[in-house]
Amino acid sequence: MTELERLRGLLNEQKVKLGINIRQMNAPGSPVYRSLENVTIPAILLAVSFLATLYIHTWVGFAILAAGTTWWILKVLPKVRDGVFDRSAAFALSSEAAFDALWARGVLSLYARMPDGTERAAAKQEDWRAFVRELPGG
Repeated sequence: MTELERLRGLLNEQKVKLGINIRQMNAPGSPVYRSLENVTIPAILLAVSFLATLYIHTWVGFAILAAGTTWWILKVLPKVRDGVFDRSAAFALSSEAAFDALWARGVLSLYARMPDGTERAAAKQEDWRAFVRELPGG
Protein backbone atom coordinates (compact mmCIF):
# COMPACT_ATOMS: atom_id res chain seq x y z
CA MET A 1 0.00 0.00 0.00
CA THR A 2 1.44 3.36 -1.02
CA GLU A 3 1.46 6.39 1.24
CA LEU A 4 -1.20 8.07 -0.91
CA GLU A 5 -3.53 5.07 -0.62
CA ARG A 6 -2.97 5.03 3.14
CA LEU A 7 -3.63 8.78 3.28
CA ARG A 8 -6.91 8.31 1.37
CA GLY A 9 -7.95 5.70 3.91
CA LEU A 10 -7.05 7.93 6.86
CA LEU A 11 -8.96 10.82 5.28
CA ASN A 12 -12.01 8.60 4.76
CA GLU A 13 -11.83 7.50 8.40
CA GLN A 14 -11.46 11.18 9.38
CA LYS A 15 -8.25 10.49 11.26
CA VAL A 16 -6.42 13.07 9.15
CA LYS A 17 -7.58 16.43 7.83
CA LEU A 18 -6.41 17.84 4.53
CA GLY A 19 -5.78 21.56 4.35
CA ILE A 20 -5.89 23.41 1.03
CA ASN A 21 -4.90 26.99 0.29
CA ILE A 22 -8.10 28.06 -1.45
CA ARG A 23 -6.67 31.38 -2.64
CA GLN A 24 -3.87 29.68 -4.56
CA MET A 25 -6.15 27.03 -6.04
CA ASN A 26 -8.85 29.54 -7.04
CA ALA A 27 -6.54 31.53 -9.29
CA PRO A 28 -5.93 31.47 -13.04
CA GLY A 29 -3.47 28.75 -13.94
CA SER A 30 -4.68 26.38 -11.25
CA PRO A 31 -5.92 23.01 -12.51
CA VAL A 32 -9.24 23.46 -10.65
CA TYR A 33 -9.89 27.14 -11.44
CA ARG A 34 -13.19 27.92 -13.17
CA SER A 35 -13.33 31.42 -14.53
CA LEU A 36 -17.09 31.30 -15.08
CA GLU A 37 -17.88 30.81 -11.40
CA ASN A 38 -15.51 33.63 -10.44
CA VAL A 39 -16.27 36.18 -13.13
CA THR A 40 -19.80 35.70 -14.49
CA ILE A 41 -21.93 36.73 -11.50
CA PRO A 42 -19.75 39.73 -10.50
CA ALA A 43 -19.71 40.90 -14.14
CA ILE A 44 -23.50 40.65 -14.39
CA LEU A 45 -23.86 42.45 -11.06
CA LEU A 46 -21.57 45.25 -12.18
CA ALA A 47 -23.36 45.61 -15.54
CA VAL A 48 -26.81 45.77 -13.92
CA SER A 49 -25.56 48.31 -11.40
CA PHE A 50 -24.04 50.43 -14.17
CA LEU A 51 -27.23 50.30 -16.24
CA ALA A 52 -29.36 51.23 -13.21
CA THR A 53 -27.02 54.15 -12.51
CA LEU A 54 -27.16 55.25 -16.13
CA TYR A 55 -30.90 54.92 -16.74
CA ILE A 56 -32.55 55.24 -13.33
CA HIS A 57 -30.50 56.99 -10.65
CA THR A 58 -27.07 56.88 -9.05
CA TRP A 59 -28.45 55.72 -5.71
CA VAL A 60 -30.39 52.87 -7.31
CA GLY A 61 -27.23 51.67 -9.02
CA PHE A 62 -25.33 51.96 -5.75
CA ALA A 63 -28.07 50.05 -3.88
CA ILE A 64 -28.02 47.26 -6.47
CA LEU A 65 -24.25 47.07 -6.24
CA ALA A 66 -24.26 47.02 -2.43
CA ALA A 67 -27.04 44.41 -2.18
CA GLY A 68 -25.51 42.27 -4.90
CA THR A 69 -22.07 42.40 -3.34
CA THR A 70 -23.48 41.41 0.04
CA TRP A 71 -25.38 38.53 -1.55
CA TRP A 72 -22.23 37.44 -3.43
CA ILE A 73 -20.09 37.44 -0.28
CA LEU A 74 -22.63 35.75 2.00
CA LYS A 75 -24.29 33.24 -0.35
CA VAL A 76 -22.23 32.59 -3.47
CA LEU A 77 -18.64 32.84 -2.26
CA PRO A 78 -18.98 30.03 0.35
CA LYS A 79 -20.28 27.71 -2.39
CA VAL A 80 -17.37 28.67 -4.64
CA ARG A 81 -14.93 28.05 -1.77
CA ASP A 82 -16.43 24.63 -1.04
CA GLY A 83 -16.35 23.71 -4.73
CA VAL A 84 -12.70 24.73 -5.04
CA PHE A 85 -11.85 22.68 -1.94
CA ASP A 86 -13.66 19.60 -3.25
CA ARG A 87 -12.11 19.83 -6.72
CA SER A 88 -8.66 20.49 -5.25
CA ALA A 89 -8.88 17.52 -2.89
CA ALA A 90 -10.03 15.24 -5.69
CA PHE A 91 -7.23 16.46 -7.94
CA ALA A 92 -4.57 16.18 -5.23
CA LEU A 93 -5.62 12.65 -4.27
CA SER A 94 -5.90 11.48 -7.88
CA SER A 95 -2.19 10.63 -8.19
CA GLU A 96 1.07 10.89 -6.32
CA ALA A 97 2.45 13.22 -9.00
CA ALA A 98 -0.43 15.65 -8.52
CA PHE A 99 -0.13 15.46 -4.72
CA ASP A 100 3.64 16.00 -4.88
CA ALA A 101 3.26 18.98 -7.23
CA LEU A 102 0.67 20.68 -5.00
CA TRP A 103 2.67 19.85 -1.87
CA ALA A 104 5.80 21.41 -3.37
CA ARG A 105 3.86 24.60 -4.17
CA GLY A 106 2.74 24.84 -0.55
CA VAL A 107 -0.94 24.42 -1.38
CA LEU A 108 -1.55 21.39 0.84
CA SER A 109 -1.16 20.64 4.53
CA LEU A 110 -2.05 17.70 6.76
CA TYR A 111 -3.32 17.64 10.34
CA ALA A 112 -3.90 14.73 12.69
CA ARG A 113 -4.83 14.30 16.33
CA MET A 114 -2.90 11.38 17.78
CA PRO A 115 -4.50 8.81 20.12
CA ASP A 116 -2.62 10.29 23.10
CA GLY A 117 -4.19 13.70 22.41
CA THR A 118 -1.19 15.39 20.84
CA GLU A 119 -1.63 17.14 17.54
CA ARG A 120 0.60 16.83 14.49
CA ALA A 121 0.70 18.89 11.35
CA ALA A 122 2.77 18.85 8.20
CA ALA A 123 3.16 21.48 5.53
CA LYS A 124 5.49 22.25 2.63
CA GLN A 125 8.68 22.03 4.72
CA GLU A 126 7.97 18.50 5.98
CA ASP A 127 7.83 15.20 4.13
CA TRP A 128 4.18 14.22 3.77
CA ARG A 129 5.08 10.58 3.20
CA ALA A 130 6.95 10.37 6.51
CA PHE A 131 4.01 12.09 8.21
CA VAL A 132 1.59 9.47 6.86
CA ARG A 133 3.90 6.56 7.72
CA GLU A 134 4.18 7.73 11.34
CA LEU A 135 0.42 7.85 11.87
CA PRO A 136 -1.22 4.91 13.66
CA GLY A 137 -4.11 3.02 12.07
CA GLY A 138 -5.31 3.08 8.52
